Amino acid sequence: MNKCAALAALLLSANLACANSLDTLETFLKFTKSGRSDFTQVVTPPAKAGQTTVRSKTSTGQFSFMRPTRFRFDYVKPFPQVIVADGQTLWLYDADLEQVTARKQAQALGSTPAALVATAVDLSALQKEFSLEAQADADGLQWVQATPKNRESTIQSVRMGLRADGAQVSLSKLEIFDAMGQRSVLSFERFEVNPANLGAAQFNFAVPKGVSVIRP
Repeated sequence: MNKCAALAALLLSANLACANSLDTLETFLKFTKSGRSDFTQVVTPPAKAGQTTVRSKTSTGQFSFMRPTRFRFDYVKPFPQVIVADGQTLWLYDADLEQVTARKQAQALGSTPAALVATAVDLSALQKEFSLEAQADADGLQWVQATPKNRESTIQSVRMGLRADGAQVSLSKLEIFDAMGQRSVLSFERFEVNPANLGAAQFNFAVPKGVSVIRP
């Protein structure tokens, strides 16, 4: 094979790999109707002027969702916190502050990472809020970058790392870059696809007794 043919073959294979990541995302949106996983989140702030090292913060917990309207993050360490979307309201409970913030879910989500993972049902629905770019496979995952179309979004971009196992697709990693330059990486472990014992009742949220509720 001459050099030109080899280069063409290399480019073609790279393009095919990129195309496959969008196909995999479509499969994830359509057929992974619900999911449950442990997660680790590492948040790294942007470096300040003159700063040589930046200290990251790590959190762990459990994540679950049911398309198209329900999801929850239960943060366990280092501090307990709960984020729940029950289909109508997005609840944020901070146990240390003894405070709950409640927002209308339809207005609060939009071009957020939660829309990518838990609420969109197909690519066309997702493309109303995001520009999607297929990326080359890396680290054994297929990658898609999503950029919010809303210029006022607090999110700059999101990279999704998907793992395909036959007909099943699970979420392995999210890399979130916000408008302030902060990077959050969520790694999902023991991801269960369409678990039989996950139901709508598990996304209900009851305000703890004595906790104040803020409705912005």
